[in-house]
Amino acid sequence: MNETANKQEEVKGEKVKRRTSLKNIIGGDILATDFFRRQTKLLVLIMVLILFYIHNRYACQQQMIEIDKLKKELIDIKYDALTRSSELMERSRQSRIEEYIATKESDLQTSTNPPYLIK
Repeated sequence: MNETANKQEEVKGEKVKRRTSLKNIIGGDILATDFFRRQTKLLVLIMVLILFYIHNRYACQQQMIEIDKLKKELIDIKYDALTRSSELMERSRQSRIEEYIATKESDLQTSTNPPYLIK
């Protein structure tokens, strides 16, 4: 008789284990099952890895935003340097310098002798 009672209890226990309802899931009773008790360390590891993944993705997105911002700033600086370089080239032309000297009424004049190399 003991054997039949034990078998009936096992069958009832299996029915309880197999039966998972929405109420058990929402109430948290599913976490008290034997499966979740045995796999606690694995579940904690999975949660830590998920948090690490989310943090890594967020950090990567922030770095990509910063890279895009710096690329735009670099392009603006390159255009500014190009503009200044062309302005300097324009102002340092011989004809411009001669015009500037003529308007200032200076005694400076353009040399008529070609430059020569001193050894």
